[in-house]
Amino acid sequence: MEILLHAFAEQLVQTSIWEWAAVVFAIAYVLLAIKESLWCWPAAFISTAIYSVLFFDVNLFMQSVLNIYYLLMAIYGWYQWKTGEHRDGDKKIERWPVRKHLAFIVFIVAGILVSGYLLDNYTSQSLAYLDSSVTWFAVFATFLLARKILENWIYWIVIDSVSVYLYLQKEFLVTGLLFAAYTIMAVFGWLQWKKHLDKYSTP
Repeated sequence: MEILLHAFAEQLVQTSIWEWAAVVFAIAYVLLAIKESLWCWPAAFISTAIYSVLFFDVNLFMQSVLNIYYLLMAIYGWYQWKTGEHRDGDKKIERWPVRKHLAFIVFIVAGILVSGYLLDNYTSQSLAYLDSSVTWFAVFATFLLARKILENWIYWIVIDSVSVYLYLQKEFLVTGLLFAAYTIMAVFGWLQWKKHLDKYSTP
C-alpha cells in the first residue's frame, strides 16, 4: 500500500502545470454546466485548448481532435444559451424520445468502426477503437449539452467512466481522477436538470 501511495504521489508531482490548469478549468466547466451557468462555456474553451495539445503529444489523436471540436462547441454552446436567455428568459431543458437517440447511436457506431479501423491500421494511434468510441459519443453528448437536452448526462456517465481507463493507460493520472469525478458530477447533473425540468413542466 505504501508503495502504491508513493507511486501515486510521484505521478502527481510529475504532472505538468498545463494538465493541472486544464483540470481546474474542466471542473469549473462541469460545475457551471450543472448550475446552467452561461460561464461554463468560456471555462470549457480554455480547458479544451490545453488538452488539444497535451493529447496530440501522446498520440491520442482522436482525443486531440475531440478537444478541437470542444473549442468550437464552446462557442456554439455560448451562443445557444445566450440567445435562449434573450428570447424568453432562459434556455429551456428538453428531452428527446428514445427512438431519436437510437437513430443517432446507429450512426455513431458506424463512425466508431470506420475511424477505429483507419487509426488502428494507418497511424500510431493508441487504443484506437476505445479512443474512437469515447470521441464519437462525446461529440454527440456535447451537442446535446449545448442544446440543453437532459439525456446528455446519461451519455457522460458512460463516457467519463470509460475515459478513466483510457487516460490512466496514458499516465494522465490527474486527468484520470478528473474523469472519475466527472462521472459522479454527471450523476448530479442528471438529477439537477431532471429536477429543474420536472419543476417547470408540472402544470
